[in-house]
Amino acid sequence: MIQSFNEYLVKSSASIPTINFILNLAVAILLSFILSKVYAHYGKSLSNRRNFGENFHILTVTTMFIITIIKTSLALSLGLVGALSIIRFRTAIKEPEELTYLFIAISIGLGIGANQLLITLIAFFVIMGVIVFKHKRSDKKHINTNLQLILHIKNKNNLPVEKVLEIFNLFFEYIFLQRLEEKDQELEISLLIEAKSFSNINEAKKLLQENDKNVHITFMQNEYI
Repeated sequence: MIQSFNEYLVKSSASIPTINFILNLAVAILLSFILSKVYAHYGKSLSNRRNFGENFHILTVTTMFIITIIKTSLALSLGLVGALSIIRFRTAIKEPEELTYLFIAISIGLGIGANQLLITLIAFFVIMGVIVFKHKRSDKKHINTNLQLILHIKNKNNLPVEKVLEIFNLFFEYIFLQRLEEKDQELEISLLIEAKSFSNINEAKKLLQENDKNVHITFMQNEYI
């Protein structure tokens, strides 16, 4: 019986066609590149989207490699299940959007590794179309934010959230509270704002520092975050 099982494992193994592998690899790199560009342009994460998007290439290609190898050998697939079962990821992902894009990158690798190019391409471009359409629709609703503002306040009693919003309402036409984190007396606020002129930014900054000299203020162009 053991001999029969070993024979089955040998017969279930298959070689990888070189041309198909190279084609799949090229498509995986191309799609992961497009995904990173879409994430950098349309993503709303607070982290550096360009740097985070560069991980998609490695993740997609690695997933494709794993699925391609597993597909060629039942013995390897069983061994990999045991090996991966001991891996745990403890790094917290703060933004659900980051997790969504990671799953898209993994799905690309799974689909291409399983040699399902047509289905993967169709699904990928449909998802990208939905993302772009959603973003364009938001623009039509005049959610036009050209700056992201991050405030780090060491003592929230000196500059509470209500006071921050009150100051910004004096200088900016549009304000969207994206994230609010409190830890002991510290406060971190992330806002998307629409600033018409640089003088408005300076005036808001001065008024904030009048209330709290230790406040740390970071302005970034929303397009390049």
